Amino acid sequence: MKNILLIFLLSFNSIAYSQKIKLATLIPKGTNWANTLKTMADEIKKSTEGKVKLKIYYGGVQGDEVDVLRKTRIGQLHGGVSSDVRSVEVPFNFYHDEKKAMNFLTSNKQYFNQEIEKSNFVNLGFYGIGKVYVVSTKEVSNIQEMKGIKMWAWEGDKVVRAMMDSLELVSVPLALPDVMSSLSTGIIDAAYAPPLGILALQWQNKVKYLIDFPTAYSIGALLLSQKQWKKVSPEHQKIVKKIAKKHIDKANELAISDNQKSLKQLKEMGIKFISFSEKDLSQAEKIREDVISKLDGSVLSKKIIQTLESNR
Repeated sequence: MKNILLIFLLSFNSIAYSQKIKLATLIPKGTNWANTLKTMADEIKKSTEGKVKLKIYYGGVQGDEVDVLRKTRIGQLHGGVSSDVRSVEVPFNFYHDEKKAMNFLTSNKQYFNQEIEKSNFVNLGFYGIGKVYVVSTKEVSNIQEMKGIKMWAWEGDKVVRAMMDSLELVSVPLALPDVMSSLSTGIIDAAYAPPLGILALQWQNKVKYLIDFPTAYSIGALLLSQKQWKKVSPEHQKIVKKIAKKHIDKANELAISDNQKSLKQLKEMGIKFISFSEKDLSQAEKIREDVISKLDGSVLSKKIIQTLESNR
């Protein structure tokens, strides 16, 4: 799934040899993710004696991912992500094992970072956001009943589009901020996110059901354009990288427990958890293969597909 809480390094302001880094994220204030960002910013400022400062815009106030990428393309902002990194998010691949997903990500980090660098970005770290679940305003008891369901699709997300085509769902492209109102008005019947994301976005107030079978594992990344990164002194680059790694690692640890707690909380709120039959679950492998065939050469390279298959 698309990186629902993807963090972007947006821009730098150079003032008297100091650097002000502006970060925009969909993460709302008050979450552990937001708290680790704040702590990271404080430590970077202190460790660089105020020479590198982070200003963080929470809760999507700078727009969702599509907005940031659009601004990046025209040079206003500096955020992006490599296509091959999306291999971790292939539906029904690592959905049952988040540790396996993160191991695949870290074991191929050097390759992913090289691909990111080809796009003129520096990666300060990957975020494990969590297992992705489908929530719905309509009750469905099997994959057949899902056909025809109007599902939110993040605008421009080819991975999700491929999955929806394979499942014969009705894809409704929307910006993330429009999902809540669209669930209310019936423009869409369903959406997807990790449990913590569902609560953070307050979708639990509009949906009634959760399909208790994760479809994918979602990741994020903290990226900075190489052009802007070079404005930071080598000494401060080392400091920023070290501190960023420490706090991203902490955020990833917290994400696992936070998502487990959020899943339990959704059930306590009255969201009905729907279990599919073994017959339906067995179709996941076929859907996975179909999705990969649709992405082969367009979103994912043959190299990363081969690596993905060899790590199953």
